[in-house]
Amino acid sequence: MSDTLTAIGLMSGTSLDGIDAAFLTTDGEDVIESGPALHVPYSRELKIWVRRAIKAALEGRDGATEIARAAGEITYAHAAAVETLLEQSGVKRKDVDVIGFHGQTILHRPARQPGEVGRTWQIGDGGALAEETRIDAVCDFRAADMAAGGEGAPFAPIYHRALVAALDPPAMGAVGVINLGGVANLTYVPKDALGVDLMAFDCGPGNGLIDEWVEMKTGEPMDKDGALASAGAVHEESLRMMLLAPYLRRKPPKSLDRYDFKLDPATRLSPEDGAATLTAFTAECVRRSEAFLPEPVERWIVCGGGRRNPAMMRALRARLEAPVKSAEDFGWRGDDLEAECFAYLAVRSLKKLPLSYPMTTRVPAPTRGGVLRRAPV
Repeated sequence: MSDTLTAIGLMSGTSLDGIDAAFLTTDGEDVIESGPALHVPYSRELKIWVRRAIKAALEGRDGATEIARAAGEITYAHAAAVETLLEQSGVKRKDVDVIGFHGQTILHRPARQPGEVGRTWQIGDGGALAEETRIDAVCDFRAADMAAGGEGAPFAPIYHRALVAALDPPAMGAVGVINLGGVANLTYVPKDALGVDLMAFDCGPGNGLIDEWVEMKTGEPMDKDGALASAGAVHEESLRMMLLAPYLRRKPPKSLDRYDFKLDPATRLSPEDGAATLTAFTAECVRRSEAFLPEPVERWIVCGGGRRNPAMMRALRARLEAPVKSAEDFGWRGDDLEAECFAYLAVRSLKKLPLSYPMTTRVPAPTRGGVLRRAPV
């Protein structure tokens, strides 16, 4: 196997906005070069099928036809995204070594007590994807971690470490990377960190609750440019109630399902005040997470869709002491980071390098993962 491989990473997050696809050239340790990327929005029909699959999974209907149908549609949509990326980039199929296929999460229930068996479920058929695209695919990244006693998330920390290691000028202290997707998660990267030095965990809701609120109140999919939150005021009593959630007091490593937090404390608020309060809740969850870190961070780097929300960025800057900047301020591609991550993890999987660590997922020891599906010869 060549030291350096070219991979395509595919990621579809809990926000259900669509598929991110990105090229990455890497040796599985350092990021050599990022390449072309694209975003393919989910069709309305596909969103409906995925939401039906999520509902069935949450209700324990594992064999539901909705799940099988959604899995097939998800696989087809990801294969189509690969074809579009190849066509637009001009990269030849034979020059791609592997696809990192995360799939669409429809259930994430990590073990909460010793002896419990957790479960994570990403739909999408890696074998069918490899067959359709005629490129080897690595899928099922999280299962080995959960089988070994980990929480199965988050999986981006080792990629965040590679990006932080390449900062120019280098970081002089610890760096905190905040990813604001459907859920907010944090990676703590000490100076000159190795994988085992990383610490990571889900802080609380990211954009998920806000998106749900805005869609319920206005029919729009998100609070575009933070306009609704900016027009409202934080309702302190509702915020106080939300902050009583037991999860926020749990010591990390810890991870969330997108649906672990509810809108109930905000239901009587106006659309504007609800958006402002939920935005403040996400930011305050990040602030409270600082208490779990071994040392203060030198800087915060925000990636994920939430970095595009000015109201969210203001809320974070008001609550965090170190400077808060977006991924692009450091030359990172904030929209493509998670897709790049699964390209990176696919290469690490091929090279039998660990994907998760004790202080990122609570797994007992550094753990490999991923399942290789070969393309037809």
